[in-house]
Amino acid sequence: MASPTPPSSRLILGFALAVLLGSGHGAPAGAGPVELELVLGVDTSMSVAPDEFALQMAGYAKAFRHPEVLQAIRGAAGGIAVTLVQWADSYQQAVTIDWTWVGNGRSAFGFADRIASTGRRFTGPGTALATALDYCLRRFEGNGFEGRRRVVDLSGDGRDNRGPRIAAARSRALLAGITVNGLAILNDEPFLDRYFERQVIAGADAFVVAAADYHDFAEAIVRKLVREIAGPQLVRPAAPPDYRARAVVPTIRRSTSSSTMRWNLMSMPLSVRTRS
Repeated sequence: MASPTPPSSRLILGFALAVLLGSGHGAPAGAGPVELELVLGVDTSMSVAPDEFALQMAGYAKAFRHPEVLQAIRGAAGGIAVTLVQWADSYQQAVTIDWTWVGNGRSAFGFADRIASTGRRFTGPGTALATALDYCLRRFEGNGFEGRRRVVDLSGDGRDNRGPRIAAARSRALLAGITVNGLAILNDEPFLDRYFERQVIAGADAFVVAAADYHDFAEAIVRKLVREIAGPQLVRPAAPPDYRARAVVPTIRRSTSSSTMRWNLMSMPLSVRTRS
């Protein structure tokens, strides 16, 4: 019979685990309950130019260092678990940062550093949202975490045009109780957010954030992460009154202040308050 682990050894193992989690590296299986399991799905298809991919990665890295995101993370019971996936055509999906526990400033900055050093995996010709979503949904299986909420965060600048249609993948997300949110980048398609709203997002409290272009991405992802991490109890900001004008007039749409949110009101419980 194996002898019990001495108290000193248990302390060392516990300290090593704390260092591992605090540094923003992946946690082992059985890491335990968290507030949120979050898959970040990043579009790297051909429509995303090299400088636009760099803006996406810089935006995500900046967001995980942002005071509002850090405040949301610190307020999440048990922290969050997050992984980053790159996707493009129907045969191109990959985990580029595996599941990582983020629950304090140190782990958030560590995760940001890993994002900042992440290279591009694909430049596929197609935009396969359906296969990307299915790939993201499978990432929750056996990841070692137990989230009170599970969310897929899909960002992209184009509609689904390769592989199976998005409706079936969206239905699978609904059946699994996984929320799908969207970040629509409008530089090529001015009304892509409406497509995301009607065809892509799924689940209770699902929503879309619209960014006028990749220069707006950093601001948009901060708003999105705060909303996803803080959860449904967050009071909703109202969409700016000039949203429709910005979506129609290109010169205004490119303004750095043009990021906004479009809410999937049909999926929201009536008890959740909004702010005018």
